[in-house]
Amino acid sequence: MGKVLIIGAGGVGTVVAHKVAQNPDVFTDIMIASRTKSKCDAIVKAIGNPNIQTAQVDADNVDELVALFNSFKPEIVINVALPYQDLTIMEACLKSGVNYLDTANYEPKDVAHFEYSWQWAYKKRFEDAGLTAILGCGFDPGVSGIYTAYAAKHYFDEMQYLDIVDCNAGNHHKAFATNFNPEINIREITQNGRFYENGEWVTTKPLEIHKDLTYPNIGPRDSYLLYHEELESLVKNFPTIKRARFWMTFGQEYLTHLRVIQNIGMARIDEVDYNGVKIVPLQFLKAVLPNPQDLGENYEGETSIGCRIRGLKDGKERTYYVYNNCSHQEAYKETGMQGVSYTTGVPAMIGAMMFIKGLWKKPGVWNVEEFNPDPFMEQLNKQGLPWHEVFDGDLEV
Repeated sequence: MGKVLIIGAGGVGTVVAHKVAQNPDVFTDIMIASRTKSKCDAIVKAIGNPNIQTAQVDADNVDELVALFNSFKPEIVINVALPYQDLTIMEACLKSGVNYLDTANYEPKDVAHFEYSWQWAYKKRFEDAGLTAILGCGFDPGVSGIYTAYAAKHYFDEMQYLDIVDCNAGNHHKAFATNFNPEINIREITQNGRFYENGEWVTTKPLEIHKDLTYPNIGPRDSYLLYHEELESLVKNFPTIKRARFWMTFGQEYLTHLRVIQNIGMARIDEVDYNGVKIVPLQFLKAVLPNPQDLGENYEGETSIGCRIRGLKDGKERTYYVYNNCSHQEAYKETGMQGVSYTTGVPAMIGAMMFIKGLWKKPGVWNVEEFNPDPFMEQLNKQGLPWHEVFDGDLEV
């Protein structure tokens, strides 16, 4: 029924490949491509399906991408490479007549800046080409937008307050490690915080605002206000929202290591000269930190990610909390990867499934909340990320 090309062979790419292979009624032909072909071959071996093809490609090179797309002729590309590569892959899709899906918005290499303007600028080109581009189809962004759209469709006449809450209560038994690409992770959380209130963006210092929030099956955890890209699209697509915020948990040991990394200059993203060689300190740090792909085997505990929403229904105030808890150990048993990779990879597969089935198919560039959330929510329950609802409870925010 559907021919899919996965670009990226990291932790998320591994999960996407496993989940795509588990749905052969939807995905009939599969290719995994990466800068390092041996990583793709290892994923195929782990899955045990020799019919999955692999290829080497430089996702920074439009011509290489176009040649690969024209050779394999996929219906859709699932981009789980680096956020720096979103635009080159989108360009190649336009040149090859291929549809597109990613899990994180584009950001330039030389500045840690997160906004959708670069990708939204492609809207007319994708419309004119009759191609669909689906942006931010991981968990957050991704499922967080689906949850919000589902709440707006079924439970609210007017959504007013949105808080996305992301807790990782797992323990990987490392002194310091990031759960996804260290370079992207550290860039994200060392930037100023930002939230939306009464039509304006309010900027805070990095991790300046924090409070205890209680997570199901986990308990209270210190949760820090960050800026996250889905806030930008959600307040645009749901204009009744008066305030939108994003919270993430961090342990004190993690924050202490992070503070040291910043204080000694290892979080820098500009080049420095080392014995005549130009290196980027954060990229060097990435090379010596544990690989997020290798954390799964000894990872205990679970994640809990959801949306806490307050608004009006039939003239009365209502609160709604929808969330998923994901076990690191169960994710590892199924895919060989930890829960953070799992919670990003499963939604990417479901988004591609929605496209292949014709349920999310319209020319242009779209964020996930602009599509019908119902069939996606149904698949979350079937594909390993079941969700739970709490009505009219204390949101704590």
